Amino acid sequence: MLATIGKKCSSTVLKNIRQLHVSASQSSDHLFVHRDSEQDNPNIPFDFNDANKKRIEAILAIYPEGHKRGAMMPLLDLAQRQHGWLPISAMHKVAEIIGVSNMRVYEVATFYTMFNRRPMGKYHVQICTCTPCWLRDSDSILKAVEEATNCKVGGTSDDKLFTISEVECLGACANAPMLQVNDDYYEDLTADTTKAIINKLKSGDRPTPGPQTKTRFAADPSGGLTSLTAPPPGPGEGVRSDL
Repeated sequence: MLATIGKKCSSTVLKNIRQLHVSASQSSDHLFVHRDSEQDNPNIPFDFNDANKKRIEAILAIYPEGHKRGAMMPLLDLAQRQHGWLPISAMHKVAEIIGVSNMRVYEVATFYTMFNRRPMGKYHVQICTCTPCWLRDSDSILKAVEEATNCKVGGTSDDKLFTISEVECLGACANAPMLQVNDDYYEDLTADTTKAIINKLKSGDRPTPGPQTKTRFAADPSGGLTSLTAPPPGPGEGVRSDL
């Protein structure tokens, strides 16, 4: 009798738990397992150019002997900036320079989404759709980018100019909604200003980064300063005279 009751209770609990897990699993648009291809395989040679070799020397000089592996991420970033994305042969080169196994480099390159392991467009457009941006209608920004580039999230436009990614918080929440193009942030966006940015990029211009409104300079309040409106107190001001 007790065993029967126990089975029924367990079944009910498990059923209720299963009902809580209703969210569909979301897949990343990043590839986590390498597959040799015509444009990305170990037989394609990669080497840093002369300018970047000098940068590598300067970077490695920061780290003491026995800790050169700490330079892995700066060197991977340097390889990506030179090549436009991060092929497996570039990972092997970084492993060779810092003296670690290829697998150690694979682990880092596949963990951080900042490393792009597939061919990218000239402009990598990353649209933030995290909570603050979403509350400020980032959906319309994403739609405007797709329309202006004729490209969907996770894809690259036919003219190879744009690759679009939907990303989590990029740290400009006070100026939401926003997007990032390569190293530049564009904030306080509307659908119209977003399309204007894309059109300028198409024409070869670099739109002025930062807030796209005239109501603020950086992340200051758009309605004017609410703090730090007077000069800061001088040294010792407000301190007891006996101290």
